[in-house]
Amino acid sequence: MCHVFAGQDPERYASQTRRLRLNGQSTSIRMENSFWAILDQIAASEGVTTPHFISTLHSEVIELRGEPKNFTSLLRCACLKFLEISANQHAASIAAE
Repeated sequence: MCHVFAGQDPERYASQTRRLRLNGQSTSIRMENSFWAILDQIAASEGVTTPHFISTLHSEVIELRGEPKNFTSLLRCACLKFLEISANQHAASIAAE
């Protein structure tokens, strides 16, 4: 069973740092390439750039809950939520056929 996980391409879990602006402040975020790929997909589905999506998400989180303690973790969980929603939509479309 673990071969599925252990055998994946190391590039998927290599980290990458991207610089962007959050509420006018320059910052950098470091995450694994797999998460960046999902964030790029989310942004594309929203018709915006990845930095624009991340900045908008950051603003909305501050408005709803205040400054997040770990914004990078929130981004990773947003990726998981996107995958959950996508899987549920896919299952619903199959069930409707």
